[in-house]
Amino acid sequence: MAELKYMPGFGNEFSSEDPRCPGALPEGQNNPQVCPYGLYAEQLSGSAFTCPRSSNKRSWLYRILPSVRHKPFQAFEQKNLTQNWDEVEPDPNQLRWKPFEIPRADEKKLDFVTGLHTLCGAGDARSRNGIAIHIYTCNTSMINRCFYNSDGDFLIVPQQGNLLILTEFGKILVEPNEICVIQQGMRFSVEVFGETRGYVLEVYGVHFELPDLGPIGANGLANPRDFLTPVAWYEERTVPSGYSVISKYQGKLFVALQDFSPFNVVAWHGNYAPYKYNLDNFMVINCVAFDHADPSIFTVLTAKSMRPGVAIADFVIFPPRWVVGNNTFRPPYYHRNCMSEFMGLIKGHYEAKEEGFQPGGSSLHSAMTPHGPDMECFEKASTVKLEPERVAEGAMAFMFESSLSMAVTKWGLQTSNRLDKDYYRCWEPLKSHFHPDQK
Repeated sequence: MAELKYMPGFGNEFSSEDPRCPGALPEGQNNPQVCPYGLYAEQLSGSAFTCPRSSNKRSWLYRILPSVRHKPFQAFEQKNLTQNWDEVEPDPNQLRWKPFEIPRADEKKLDFVTGLHTLCGAGDARSRNGIAIHIYTCNTSMINRCFYNSDGDFLIVPQQGNLLILTEFGKILVEPNEICVIQQGMRFSVEVFGETRGYVLEVYGVHFELPDLGPIGANGLANPRDFLTPVAWYEERTVPSGYSVISKYQGKLFVALQDFSPFNVVAWHGNYAPYKYNLDNFMVINCVAFDHADPSIFTVLTAKSMRPGVAIADFVIFPPRWVVGNNTFRPPYYHRNCMSEFMGLIKGHYEAKEEGFQPGGSSLHSAMTPHGPDMECFEKASTVKLEPERVAEGAMAFMFESSLSMAVTKWGLQTSNRLDKDYYRCWEPLKSHFHPDQK
């Protein structure tokens, strides 16, 4: 495996060139009449040209051949990737899925694209407002094919197996307990090393950013310097049989053929690039007096809506931490939320449900649907000695939280056969402790 190098920082202006071609980045202007080494200049815009400087996103790519040179796009087999939120009737119940099965390669070959399965979502890619949540299960690397998303950004959360992601900007190795964001329009290919599974949060129309810290102050949560961006790397390779460029456009898949590798960017500069982040670098802010703090204090990245303080999607994690609150109920409280809460588990046991919620599985608690700790967790937390306690040791759970009311797909409710139909039973043993004659 080639050595991987990264440049730290989130949202900064970067410049990078493959060390095999020193001086590939032009000096003095973005788009000279003749680029060094006879390269083509191509701009990738992630925002409107007229966005304020603070939110304007673009990068210049200096490549051997421009990406425009390809055959016409044709429809590509859709499989279980969808944006049809009306396949089945809405279901407001608490939903939980067992770990999603990964087919064996000798039974059914699936790469990252063909292994994408849409579980739930809301909104519309054409109007540039909405989200989708996908599960990927794959066992085969993408060979002579790449993918790009015209609809939005992918936040990828590996749960089992490493991903070596080759992008136009360079290579990114992403392991479980790390995340990777591939932003709108960026072409990438995924190499895997066996049976691989994870989660994808897709957002339309906006990009992920760090949440504001407010009263927390200057330090805390995810630090910009811990986000890593790849160093330029190129391959000059012809593919006479055809290299497949797969595009997700308006929720549908299309494919175009070209006779060269799209990963032919020798140098690039700008502030619009893929990046990864190690969840172990998150600085936890937690309660030390009383009450269970809101999960918003665990937000890693947010995709903001037009309403202040309301997100189209938040990416929230529940890492190992100390619980030190005095005289208070410490686990997550019983809750009805105006937001939709999708949870996944990367490893270990989730503190509020140690049984049933498994790594590689997930749950969805829709808007205003009640949820909370199961009976065993409630009883234990109500009687345990209150002293400093280390929770979630060896575990990492996460949540995709959204202001949108999400619909579950037919695959999620029926076809996948992983829906836990007994999920509701974890609350049935809860009993009344009410005694009107005593406090």
